[in-house]
Amino acid sequence: RGRPSRPRREPGGRACPFTTHPVRHSFFVTEEQAIVPSGALAAKMGIEWVEMEPARVVARMPVEGNTQPLGLLHGGASAVLAETLASVGGWLNAPGRMVLGLELKVNHLRPAKDGWLIGTGVPIHIGRTTQLWEMRITDESDRLIAFSTCTLSVRGPGADAG
Repeated sequence: RGRPSRPRREPGGRACPFTTHPVRHSFFVTEEQAIVPSGALAAKMGIEWVEMEPARVVARMPVEGNTQPLGLLHGGASAVLAETLASVGGWLNAPGRMVLGLELKVNHLRPAKDGWLIGTGVPIHIGRTTQLWEMRITDESDRLIAFSTCTLSVRGPGADAG
């Protein structure tokens, strides 16, 4: 095993801030052509970016394909959307640094059967070594489906992810 290899270079010569392992990422390209990794899981869940700013991130995710056996939205899908919002928002607030989830709390408030969910994340605290994010996940009728908070660890560019 030993120490992980150096950060993998992504298109444009930038080092991927989320991993030092050779893993494929999906990417969203902003107007400034900045590459923001969302991760393979976000791509599998069908997450699409709507807005990306350090003070607010918004993404949407289909209910279809993300359900549990009863045909309702799986709680884990809400958690994936929430942590993806927090992680990308955290990364936007800590350029060149590694951002890792420390704790995720999700309150599932209402079931969803179909359509799209809209997740909005805003920072509550942006510190040197930690960040706290709040996410609200709503349906297309703007009804609150889930409420989440996520605490992130912010580490230096050469830090070991383990």
